[in-house]
Amino acid sequence: MTSPRRSGRRVLRALGALTAATAVGAGAAACSEPADQVPSLGYAIDDVVTTYNANTVEGAATGTTAALGRVLVGANYLGPSGAPVADTDVATASMLPGDTLTVQYRVNPAAVYSDGVPLSCDDFVLAWAAGSGRFTRPGEPGPVPMFDAASRAGYADIDRVDCEPGSKDVTVVFTPGRSYLGWRSLFGATELMPAHVAARAAGVPDVVGPIRSNDTDAVGRIADFWNNGWQLVPGELDLTALPSSGPYRIDSYTVDGGLVLVENERWWGNKPATSRIVVWPKGSDVQSHVDAGDVEVVDVGAGSIAGLDLGGFEAVDEPSRSVEQLVFSHGGVFADAEARRAFALCLPRRHLFDTLGHPGFERAQGLGSGVVDSRITAADSLFYRSAVDAEGGIYTDPDMPGAKAARETAGLSEMTVRVGYLGPDERRAQTVRTIAESCAGAGITVVDAGSPGFRPIALGAGEVDAVLAGTGSVAGAAGSSVPSDAAFALRTGNGDNAGSFANRRYDEVVDKLAVDGSLSSRMTLSGEAEAILWDEMPTIPLFDQPRTTAHTAGMHAVVPNPTRSGAGWNMDRWILLR
Repeated sequence: MTSPRRSGRRVLRALGALTAATAVGAGAAACSEPADQVPSLGYAIDDVVTTYNANTVEGAATGTTAALGRVLVGANYLGPSGAPVADTDVATASMLPGDTLTVQYRVNPAAVYSDGVPLSCDDFVLAWAAGSGRFTRPGEPGPVPMFDAASRAGYADIDRVDCEPGSKDVTVVFTPGRSYLGWRSLFGATELMPAHVAARAAGVPDVVGPIRSNDTDAVGRIADFWNNGWQLVPGELDLTALPSSGPYRIDSYTVDGGLVLVENERWWGNKPATSRIVVWPKGSDVQSHVDAGDVEVVDVGAGSIAGLDLGGFEAVDEPSRSVEQLVFSHGGVFADAEARRAFALCLPRRHLFDTLGHPGFERAQGLGSGVVDSRITAADSLFYRSAVDAEGGIYTDPDMPGAKAARETAGLSEMTVRVGYLGPDERRAQTVRTIAESCAGAGITVVDAGSPGFRPIALGAGEVDAVLAGTGSVAGAAGSSVPSDAAFALRTGNGDNAGSFANRRYDEVVDKLAVDGSLSSRMTLSGEAEAILWDEMPTIPLFDQPRTTAHTAGMHAVVPNPTRSGAGWNMDRWILLR
């Protein structure tokens, strides 16, 4: 593979680019685009975009957040550090005094969707209802959530959202004793969906009334639309269902023309510095678009595009807050924990990190510094060392006798493991090849089941035995520094728990970690959670997923963001001068 051009100065520029972006962007926004400014920019990402709703199981596993973070805004967004940053253009949040965590949001009076409908507390109520898990319908073997939400982290801890339909004032009251530590990350970018569109589709005046009164039929119709009504199919968009709350709105989406974002004329904040952004999702020919001058910004998994030549671009590789990992099925060949252990024991995790886990950078400690031994605690966390004690070096290098013994204990004379991932992806294809070569010595056959149409739900459907992806089984940009995000991806009933792992004690620990800020408690609980995971083996972590962020010469304000927000987190400040 041809390596992108690297620049030591590029890293320093990334650190200072946000300040420069403010100055450059403000100057551009004060007038029309100058004659030497390029009016349209191309942005290539490494995930598909199939829905407007990033909060469904499907949406969370795709590139919707990376593509639409400045189309659907919220009370906060994930900055480059992975922590939430308040977006006061949208709303201000303040804690109210009292023993029960209560947060008051005041939506900007000027905030309005591109179709003219004001942003309001209705949008907050819909986000809470969808993520809370409390609205269910009959199913097998018992009640199932109406809303196909990817995560309940934080939202399940909210007792109620006080709201008068159409109001700009929102009061979020948490359940007594459930003061969610990560509350500042709730109701963030891409989480506030246009509630008025869902209400219209469900045939109700607003979403607040049915949700407040627990009108099962009406809430069911709202949920059905929330789950499936915001699909993005190239060439088949209904723009009336896709109003924007951010500086950009969707203009068109075609296979040949990409996902075209244009300036939202009703945006009340600073005008976007460049009026048109074209997002090229996974499946686009990135090299051809780069060569043709149609792509100026690239944000992809390092080494994922075979032969990618970014000559002329400035690029930086860095570890992300997404952990590259294998997520195992709990049926089929992996129905027995010993079978999952057998596979883990034949994995060359140290070799995978050495060859694929840190291209273009060397880190002595923290993110990207070595094999990752925790699924839920980041390597730069204070609690990482105590969390990983349970691994004990057992799974760092292949143990063929141990793998064979575990396979035989599981009653398997041989094993075939189908590993699925969103392709094409050269780094993941090489990962599977390396694993196959190693595990063959333990009587385990590994089959590459990657495909352009792959989705994590294939695991539950029995189409594959393991998913190779990042945190939450996301193929592209993923992760954050909010601790509960990764922990909840393995909690019983969470939508992004692709392998359907269930352990009552693990759930109790995760729920406690979500609200307990005591350092000693968090250290103890993190270690206990990881001990459960190494024993049950629902997943096995490999390394912090490396990302490549690159831009053409002359670009201003492109700041790498190695989280689920991706480089597009501040695309409205991007400028290319020629």
